[in-house]
Amino acid sequence: MFARYKKTGTADPTGAAPVAKKTAKPANSPKPAQRAVTPRVAAQPAPVDKERKRKERIGEIKVELHKRLLDNLNLAALERATENDLRSEIASISAEALDEMSVVLNKDERTTLFQDLFDEVTGLGPLEPLLKDDTVNDILVNGPQQIFVERDGKLSLTDVTFKDERHLLRIIDKIVSAVGRRVDESNPYVDARLADGSRFNAMVPPIAVDGSLVSIRKFKKEKLGIRDLVQFGAFSEDMAMYIEAAVACRLNIIVSGGTGSGKTTTLNALSSFIDNSERILTIEDTAELQLQQTHVGRMESRPPNVEGKGAVSQRDCLKNALRMRPDRIIVGETRGDEVIDMLQAMNTGHDGSMTTIHANSARDGVSRLENMIAMTGIEMPIKAVRSQIASAVNLIVQASRLQDGSRRMVSITELTGMEGEVISMQEVFRFQRTGLQPDGTILGGFTATGVRSHYSDRFRQWGHSLPPEIFEPSIGT
Repeated sequence: MFARYKKTGTADPTGAAPVAKKTAKPANSPKPAQRAVTPRVAAQPAPVDKERKRKERIGEIKVELHKRLLDNLNLAALERATENDLRSEIASISAEALDEMSVVLNKDERTTLFQDLFDEVTGLGPLEPLLKDDTVNDILVNGPQQIFVERDGKLSLTDVTFKDERHLLRIIDKIVSAVGRRVDESNPYVDARLADGSRFNAMVPPIAVDGSLVSIRKFKKEKLGIRDLVQFGAFSEDMAMYIEAAVACRLNIIVSGGTGSGKTTTLNALSSFIDNSERILTIEDTAELQLQQTHVGRMESRPPNVEGKGAVSQRDCLKNALRMRPDRIIVGETRGDEVIDMLQAMNTGHDGSMTTIHANSARDGVSRLENMIAMTGIEMPIKAVRSQIASAVNLIVQASRLQDGSRRMVSITELTGMEGEVISMQEVFRFQRTGLQPDGTILGGFTATGVRSHYSDRFRQWGHSLPPEIFEPSIGT
């Protein structure tokens, strides 16, 4: 075996003639046997190589057809054309170009090619099928050749690719230019919103080392309510009953959790219990909340322009919102100096306000609020800071994405006041794990901790008398 490989290596300088002499000399039986095996070994990767080359060829054809479409289509008239007319026009131009190029494709390949071209012209190219797939929650692009999606909390690699980095950059530019932004070497990152409301973030070289990085958090068209989340196992019926009373009685609520844990979905669900007669103002960096009430005013912050001017922060929106007679203020996410104004709003007549923060537990959430206040540069004694938090925040709902990909409200904690210099808290409901199935599914159930709610009297005064049984410990399955 090693001799045969050595012969092919030494044959390079002199061509094929020495190999022919050496194989012709011996007439032994082992040598022909070795030659007979060789074609079978070499033939194994041939179908894969053939399929790969055909795929590359179709990719080249797609690029050429796209250029011809841009040359032949009246781009100004695309906005007025119907989808069927545009599809037939693209198919006609592409079919004519294929004939000129003497390219033969079967029916399925032509259909796929025409659809890809339609997506390139009207949509976001290779990303378009993933955006239309309702089972996909997140799209994560790590360079042109690696695209991941999240389904049911699990990441998986797709077979979708871009032709090259230039192709990916063109799609990114198409997205950001539609919302009046730009991204290039001098401004290598951008945060934007797609036409359907999906959150879009991108970083391009030289900051992104191995190719542009893109993340798309898809906008859910269906609006999940509390009953939907109970059905999905996000929390229990007893917890839903408690949350309904807490929102209706205008407790100030913070939804805490990590990235992708379902904070915004939970906030949307909580807002469904707000009375339709109340005036609600929402403030977000990227508008994602889907409130169903009649009287809703939505605000979105704005980054600076190319000259570094014109920025409107969440704090600016929040200050202005306080002058607009809101009954409740909902901030999509508190992450900076707007925390001061948010806590003041909760403390000064805007009961029932809500927001989300990044934290791993209720106690961590309180610490994060303290840190954000410290980062504003306002010098306040720690006791005064904690007193402000304790009087402003009534409830912390902890959302979490567990290791099996499921999202659950793992804890509902009440803030009950101050004990010395420490904020006193009591957990009312929690998710208790009982085991792990072989397939990785987490076993467990929601249970009350046995602690009677600190706000029971308030619930009763507002006409929401909760049955005492819901506060009795019980483990579900």
